[in-house]
Amino acid sequence: MASVPVYCLCRLPYDVTRFMIECDVCQDWFHGSCVGVEEESASEIDLYHCPNCQITHGPPVMKKRRNSKQDVSVNKEVGKPVQTGSAGFIKELRSRNFPSADEVILKPQGAQLTVEYLEENSFSVPILVLKKDGLGMTLPPPSFTVNDVEYYVGAEKEIDVIDVTRQADMKMKLKDFVKYYNSPKREKVLNVISLEFSETRLSNLVETPKIVRKLSWVENLWPEQSVFERPNVQKYCLMGVKDSYTDFHIDFGGTSVWYHVLKVSVYVMLLSRTKESHSGRH
Repeated sequence: MASVPVYCLCRLPYDVTRFMIECDVCQDWFHGSCVGVEEESASEIDLYHCPNCQITHGPPVMKKRRNSKQDVSVNKEVGKPVQTGSAGFIKELRSRNFPSADEVILKPQGAQLTVEYLEENSFSVPILVLKKDGLGMTLPPPSFTVNDVEYYVGAEKEIDVIDVTRQADMKMKLKDFVKYYNSPKREKVLNVISLEFSETRLSNLVETPKIVRKLSWVENLWPEQSVFERPNVQKYCLMGVKDSYTDFHIDFGGTSVWYHVLKVSVYVMLLSRTKESHSGRH
């Protein structure tokens, strides 16, 4: 029987209810309460050094203060900064009106999405296909849930999870995320965006769109005789709860990504990439 991973100075298993911070030197995770770091102040740390690594690398490096709005927004009523990702931040974001994107989004039919179409229109603007007809893709049934993801991928699968408020990665087992997801009370907002399932049974239920397979650099251009093994970066399952989001970013290598929203109520998304690279931010 495989042993349960342990973390921190206390060497205890992961507990979703306790705030943790990763050391940028040894990559181990530590409970904030064990190392004297409060969750509210963690966003001010640029490079965290755990007590052990501080001996050789010095104390944690704090972020430099700049006259920008990168890390905070301002609450107009009280004039105080608002933590990115906090309840106040989400409330302020929802109160704002944004111009419609209909003028820049392309909306072809599935059968129209060909190589010629993409060569003419490029990837300079988002492309939205409202119906999957004509895309040549296969999906799980509409009744598919996060519990089914656990069944087909495996409860013991260790996955990367983003703590949305801190925009920081953490590790946890899939069964623990599903338990968190199904819980009526969630103290944190957690988001899964890096669950690659090509080598699991879930892959048998999913076939990416024909155009994606046709353009995939990994599937079409990876050398048969290569010292590097072909990476599994074609199929991802994204799962998030209310208020999940990730910062604006460009994927590693400029990867183009295809998303299919399978179920809005549980925010299960199936994703496939057209290049070989993968980033943990969306």
